[in-house]
Formats: sequence, C-alpha cells, structure tokens
Amino acid sequence: MIEGYLGRESVTVGEEMTFHLSTDAPRFRLRFYRLGSELFPVGESGEFPGTRHEPPAHPDGLPGLASPADDWGWPPLTLPVPGDWEPGIHVVEFVACGPGRPENPPLLDLAGLEGPAREFFVVRPRVPACRSRILYKKSTFTRHAYNRADLPGADRGASLYDHPVHRAGGDGEPRGHKVGFHRPGGVIDLAYWDAPFIGWLERNGYPVEYCTDLDLHEDPALLDSYDLLLSVGHDEYWSAEMREHAERFVRSGGNIAFLSANTCWWRVRPTDGNTAFVSDTDHHVGEEYPHLPATDQWWVPAPDGVGRPENTLTGVSFRNGGMWPATEWPGDRPRVGYTVQHAGHWLYEGTGMRDASGGGTPDRLGAGTPLIGYECDGAAFFRDADGIAHATGEDGTPESFLILGIYVLDPVHENFHDGKPGHWNVPVREPSVRSPRAATMGLYTAGGTVFTAGTTDWPVVCGHEQDPAVVRVTRNLLDRLRHRGPAAG
Repeated sequence: MIEGYLGRESVTVGEEMTFHLSTDAPRFRLRFYRLGSELFPVGESGEFPGTRHEPPAHPDGLPGLASPADDWGWPPLTLPVPGDWEPGIHVVEFVACGPGRPENPPLLDLAGLEGPAREFFVVRPRVPACRSRILYKKSTFTRHAYNRADLPGADRGASLYDHPVHRAGGDGEPRGHKVGFHRPGGVIDLAYWDAPFIGWLERNGYPVEYCTDLDLHEDPALLDSYDLLLSVGHDEYWSAEMREHAERFVRSGGNIAFLSANTCWWRVRPTDGNTAFVSDTDHHVGEEYPHLPATDQWWVPAPDGVGRPENTLTGVSFRNGGMWPATEWPGDRPRVGYTVQHAGHWLYEGTGMRDASGGGTPDRLGAGTPLIGYECDGAAFFRDADGIAHATGEDGTPESFLILGIYVLDPVHENFHDGKPGHWNVPVREPSVRSPRAATMGLYTAGGTVFTAGTTDWPVVCGHEQDPAVVRVTRNLLDRLRHRGPAAG
C-alpha cells in the first residue's frame, strides 16, 4: 500500500514541490512524467524510508470513513523542480520498494494513467506566456469536490457528495460543506477529460501553458499575459475571485473557450490558507439537508443564492441543460449531435456542414458520437418562424449570444424532477425562461469572445478524433481566439 498528496498542485520551474506520503513498505521512490501526446517519463527520485500514517477520522464518527474536510497532516517531503523540465501537466507515481515488491515495475502509459498511487500537478514557466498565449485551466476545485480519497481494497468514500462534512461557520470560517485539498485521490478526471485533449493539442501543434483553479483564484494578474483561456471537461466549482478575474479578462479583450459543462454551478470560498474550501450546497448529510436554500448557488437571486447567474459569463447554464444517469459512468446518452445553425459562420469553415437555410434538413455536428455529454449546459431560447433557435437573454445570457448548435434534451434525466430539495426545486426560477432544456453551443463577444461547447465531452470527442467536423471546429476556434482581436459572432 502506498498513497500520497501534494502540498500544492502547481509549481514554477526551479522552485520546490512538497509531497506527503503514507506506505506500509520499508522504502519508496517517486517517478515523474509529463502529460502530452504520450506520457513521457522525465525523472525518478532516489529511495526514501517509508512510514504508514493514518488519515483523520470522519468528524461525524462514521466508522471506516476518513475526513473529507481536514488536512490529513502527513509529514512533508520536499524536492526541487528541475530547471530543464518542460512546463505542463505532470504526474508523479508513488512506487513502493522492498521485499515482495517488484524491483522495477513497468512505467505508466496513457492507457494506464488512471489509478491510485499517483497524483498530477502543474508545472508553470518562470516567465508567463513565454511558450504560448493560450492558458489551459485544470479544474482542480471540481476534482477535490468529487475526491473520495478511497484506498485500494478499502472504501473510505467521503467527499462533497458522499458523507460530506457541513460546518456551521463562525470564527472566520463561512458556513457550508467543507472539502480539504490535502488528501490522496489518485488520477481519475485527468485521464478521462484532459489527457485525450492535451494529447490532441500537442499532436496538432498547439502549445499551451497551464494553471489550476487556485492559481486563477489567487492571482488577479494571471491572465494578463494570455489571449485565450481554456476551461475543459467538468468545471463546476468557481470562487468569486476566479469569476472576477475571468470577467475582467474578457472585458479587456481576452477570449475564453468553455470546452466544458456544468460550468460555474457552485461558488466556493477557499479557507485554511487556501488548502480547503467551503461551499454552501444542497448536498445532504445523512438524511438531512443542513441548510436550505443553498446560498452558494450562483444563479439563484440573493439572499437565497449568490445572484450572479453563471450564464452572464459562459452564455449557458446547467439549469437549462441536463445529464444522464451514471450507473455505468458516464452513462448512456444520445448520439445524434448538435443541429447545425448558421453554417456560414467562421466556426464551421471547412467542415462542409449545412444548416436549414436552403430548406433542407440541417446536418448534425458530432452525430454518431457521445458529444452531448454526461452533463451539458444550455441557454433559454425561442424559435423564430424559420425554426432557428435564438437565446432569450431573460435569465442572464448576453444579448449577443449566437446559438450555433442545439440539441433539445428528451428525456431530461429524472433527477431533475424528483421533488426533493435541490437544484431544480428552488421556487425563484422564472416561468418566462422555461423553454425546453437543450444542450447549446454558441458564442458572444463583449470585449473579447466567449465560446461555449455546452458539453463536458467535447474534449473527449475531439481528443480521440471521433468526429472530423468537431476536430475542424476546434481548430477554427483555437486559430481564431488564440490571438486577441476581432472575432465577432
């Protein structure tokens, strides 16, 4: 048994990184990789003495479960980041050494990227934007919210969703569910959403630099050196500071591509020296909801929520979208793709796709693939006399938002209508915006240009090159938005 976590998930070339490990092996070593078109080995440490450390017990006294809220407090191991490492997303593998263990186990590869006894971290360049003016934000807050910190062979499952911890607040700590960053979790979401797309970017000559949610939260000037910010996959949890920095970036002419969904659904408030966050959500603790309404819901009007609808930034919202059941995660979903609108737009250049303007049947972007993702976001919309969907703008979507692809969700996942307290039963949702829920792809310009794919699985379909039109649209998007300038819808 060996597991561990990092003191911080991003580090600059030439600085130090800190690891916290627990193992029943007498010794261990660390292997390092850079994630790109392949999983490239970049170094290996010497051996260190191993020690077993226990996690803190669950604060509610749940037997066998570890705390998802507390710093696990394992002793630190500090190592320098070599000056010749290439910036990017890196993976550290924890290798147990000693009797009864392989002396030289096989190296990890992309096929075996997901698993325990490893973690990922971002290596940033000393000089921002020295390699690229595209910044890829890894959604680390969302990763921590879902992290169960399970141990292979033992279910310790506690997270924001499984046996969460709710704190009443006070003494400088806000009220809400608390999640700690200093816990092991292995590699899961990185392997599913990010790795295919990062590999595609590298194979196709798109250099990017990387940051974490915490980097964007802490540094108001982080985006100043870049022209395009990428949000990829599942990007559910945002702090107010992240939003402020992203919105200012767009107002100043910066571009954002949300190749993601369920984006900016909950507000988080980092605490404990930014090693944990608190979010007042509608997740139950046992059989009880500790606090409703959930005041960290972005779109719900104050005082019952934050009162800053996420679609004022993204153009779309999960409340106008949907999801599919996850008994076999990520679940079955439609494979019909987006109905194409405005096929003459620059986004569709070179795809050969057609809309209904000539009276024919419009093409479907991503048909035959699971492009309409495990979760998807949409805009409230109406149809004109020709059947073209237009955003109403009534619930926060910018007036200039242009719908370029749409898929009406039928059926919507039944959990949206289960009658329990939660996302969909807050009584403040305006009847005027109850158009059908629909995955929505589109963009708007307000200083810079903001594109939204409206689905978690855009980077998966593009990364695995499952649909040539999705790949071409992604190329058009990156080629246009990687430089600040006119990119009007």
